[in-house]
Amino acid sequence: MTSDEHEAAPTEIEQDCGCDEVYEHLFEYLDSEMTTADLQRIRKHIDGCEPCLSELSVEELVRRVLRRACIERAPENLRIKIMQRLRSTDLSLAIDRTISVEIEK
Repeated sequence: MTSDEHEAAPTEIEQDCGCDEVYEHLFEYLDSEMTTADLQRIRKHIDGCEPCLSELSVEELVRRVLRRACIERAPENLRIKIMQRLRSTDLSLAIDRTISVEIEK
């Protein structure tokens, strides 16, 4: 390979990854769970692709909304009702298990 051919070959970062690859690895991209080269390749594609940029924006918005929703605390009366239901479910399951064991004997 001549030096001209070597210079013409795109590096891993210069190669466009395409929309399918962006969609496939979008969550890894958002979580920065990729190699630096892959992050840069996907960023390069997103910067020049309106549909991929739009998809990225939607996913980022969903994550912000979920983070904000997870911070809010449920009203106290709702928390009490949920705890009562959980306790009664636990009690019902314990009774069912006891009955099942007695029947098997």
